[in-house]
Amino acid sequence: MRASTWTPLAIVYLLLAIVGGAVTWTFNVIAGMEGSAFIGDYFGSGPAVTSIVIDVLVAATVGVVFIIVEGRRQGMRRLWVYILCFGVAFAFALPLFLAMRERHLASRRRAPGLTGRADFSQR
Repeated sequence: MRASTWTPLAIVYLLLAIVGGAVTWTFNVIAGMEGSAFIGDYFGSGPAVTSIVIDVLVAATVGVVFIIVEGRRQGMRRLWVYILCFGVAFAFALPLFLAMRERHLASRRRAPGLTGRADFSQR
């Protein structure tokens, strides 16, 4: 993809991916240095924390399904990379996929013969 496919929205998504990855991993490193029981803390820190953890897990699962379905629908390649990025952070993986999706859509709009609009009519 050319540099011109970096739309303003793609840049916003990319910046959010960078922030999401950096901030979450800052706290992951702090937890590791403190010798925290990482997984145990998720579910043993009270109902409020458990609620947030389950909320994020459900949202991340929806994110994985969305990446696979939307990525295939748009003809994007290497979707497995975005799924692996969930190991970094959900706050990194989803905005990264959205940035690359936006670039993919922008490149399709600029390609000769493509309007950039999906044709959902059944012929």
